[in-house]
Amino acid sequence: MARRPHVLVAPDKFKGSLTAEQAARHLAAGLREGGAEPVRLPIADGGEGTVEALVAAGFTPRTAVVHGPLGDPVRAVFALRGDTAVIELAQASGLALVPDGRSAEPLRASTRGTGELLLRALDAGARHLVLAVGGSASTDGGAGLLAALGARLLTADGGELPDGGGALRELARIDLSGLDPRLRHTAVTVACDVDNPLLGPRGAAAVFGPQKGAGPQDVAELESGLRQLVTASAVELGPRAERAARAPGAGAAGGTGYAALLHLGADLRSGIGLILEHTGFAAELARSELVVTGEGSLDEQSLHGKGPVGVAEAARAAGVPVVAVCGRLALTAEALHAAGFDRVHSLAEWEPDPQRSMAHAGRLLETVGRRIAADLLRATRTPPPPA
Repeated sequence: MARRPHVLVAPDKFKGSLTAEQAARHLAAGLREGGAEPVRLPIADGGEGTVEALVAAGFTPRTAVVHGPLGDPVRAVFALRGDTAVIELAQASGLALVPDGRSAEPLRASTRGTGELLLRALDAGARHLVLAVGGSASTDGGAGLLAALGARLLTADGGELPDGGGALRELARIDLSGLDPRLRHTAVTVACDVDNPLLGPRGAAAVFGPQKGAGPQDVAELESGLRQLVTASAVELGPRAERAARAPGAGAAGGTGYAALLHLGADLRSGIGLILEHTGFAAELARSELVVTGEGSLDEQSLHGKGPVGVAEAARAAGVPVVAVCGRLALTAEALHAAGFDRVHSLAEWEPDPQRSMAHAGRLLETVGRRIAADLLRATRTPPPPA
């Protein structure tokens, strides 16, 4: 019986069509039919799909009902293995939880539910919290998260501050005495692939606010609130509050990066790097002859911390070739080669109509999987040229 070459299948989601797990399953089916031996290891870049990818890699899913970005109850899942919990901000405070994907109330959106998920993870015995911060609906500087963890955000008359970034303009003082004491013995890591500071033209409000439904006046109010958050934090924590606001990544997830850095002592790490580390990617890579990765659209944004490029970089370092599969391709051959891809297949090669391609993405991925397997088998069976 002919040897079946080992292929590591590690795609991200095909947004609007398939989750990462579904994409991996369809690719693996085609590869297996074509004569390869696939192993599925779906990935994420620290945003939506992070928990699903880790559950597929052996983490246990835990479910909790928490407050959504606008206060409604939502059912959210975090992933737990040993004393490590991975919390996906998008599950509790994500833009996908807001109707139409754009908040009609960008000043009110909060991260309280994410803080509640962190509490549930602590209750489950976690002592290493990994917070994946992509896909946020809020611009509250992580204030809701801190409130859920026991901090008190107070107005000048001593009242409790309402949730949302717009309310931060009335913040006078932060009382950290009630912060959950377990956090003092807990390591916190933020999976983050942006380097924006908290404030200014590259900050959380200016850059990401409009993506969340904030108009120009809303952006100005959110910026003012975030500045007041820094001022109030400095009263409690001194100059390091200002330093943390300038740190790369402080502006991530509407300023949640700032709260995590300053108040939780978090480290910031690459999202895809953390995913690869916690899914056992290196061990599977070591016994693979080929890696197949991909996502819905390979474009300029893919080159900045997205999952498939992180996979390609790790595979290149190990000397394993990489094939990418995408629904839409918007990169030059030179950019693809520089990113570490040896070959790229676009579903448009089989179905040029984008709507049909998205509707039948699973079947098309199986077709691509068979093609990749056939190419791999031809390559492995071709005798070397004479010396």
